[in-house]
Amino acid sequence: MALIEIKNVAKTFGNFTALHSIDLSISDQEFMVLLGASGCGKTTLLRIIAGLETPSQGEVWIGGKRVDQLPPKDRGIAMVFQNYAVFPHLTVFENIAFGLRMAKVPDADVKRRVERNAELMHIEQLLGRYSGQLSGGQRQRVAVARALAMEPDVILMDEPLSNLDALLRMEMRAELKGVLAESNTTTIYVTHDQVEAMSMADRISVMNGGKIVQAATPIEVYRNPAARFVGSFIGNPPMNFLPASKSAAGHRRVADVDFPAPASDRDVIEFAIRPEDVTPGKTGLPAKVRVIEPLGPHLLLTCDMDGHAFRAVVESDLTVATGDTLYLIPQQDRIRWFEPETNLAIGG
Repeated sequence: MALIEIKNVAKTFGNFTALHSIDLSISDQEFMVLLGASGCGKTTLLRIIAGLETPSQGEVWIGGKRVDQLPPKDRGIAMVFQNYAVFPHLTVFENIAFGLRMAKVPDADVKRRVERNAELMHIEQLLGRYSGQLSGGQRQRVAVARALAMEPDVILMDEPLSNLDALLRMEMRAELKGVLAESNTTTIYVTHDQVEAMSMADRISVMNGGKIVQAATPIEVYRNPAARFVGSFIGNPPMNFLPASKSAAGHRRVADVDFPAPASDRDVIEFAIRPEDVTPGKTGLPAKVRVIEPLGPHLLLTCDMDGHAFRAVVESDLTVATGDTLYLIPQQDRIRWFEPETNLAIGG
């Protein structure tokens, strides 16, 4: 069992606090993604789990055993880095076998594990080559196969696909997810790419300013952001936010349209809706079209709505021109509300 428990972990560098009292539980064989912009603390947290950084406070437990005071080699983990770290003087076979040789695994087991994991990563035909004869995608596959060959309880991955081109990254995402599911390991994967996070994760921990803002399934993070930051960070384009003033009892006024809203003592809260969750109609939120971007089956419209920028994704066959005023009807069950002072969601 490789249940991972991070308990009250913080990290400071001088006067700078990189992590603020992180608590996170990751289930056995779960694929957890740490998602956030550069500087949010995700790599620092990964390095603490790996034993490459020492926490300023808190504990790390793996499989019911406290490990934050153990060296990396005794934690039952393997790590895949952004820069591959494939040894140029060794063949693919010996690169994959490197950790096994260091651990003095018998030759027969080394051969079996190398060949099995090379086959899993579709590089079995490359075992005799050197890294200079490999593409970037092939070198990344070697690095993953080397980690899997150690049969670790936990695999830690730090932006492993970020150096690949867009098409290869998409192919590797699907393969990597399948391979890791088959290997029955617990995976923690760091990325700033929300598409990677949404497509690969069992759960996503969205990080900002050294804190976990929300930890939930991809669909929950997308549909029910717990904080304004999550709604603004997840999604391309991100959520729209508009001020909502008090109106009739139980309602809020947004751009001269009233909507039922959860109770709040605030005079003004925030109304939020995703761009794809509005439909053009004869009534609704008035939006003056400023920019039209064709996106194949859809159009992305950037509009002015009561002095605020508002984006809408509509069908590509909609007849619309710059300067037109559209009326956009939000899908009622997709509207979210946020407290402007705390930036937290109101009313679930």
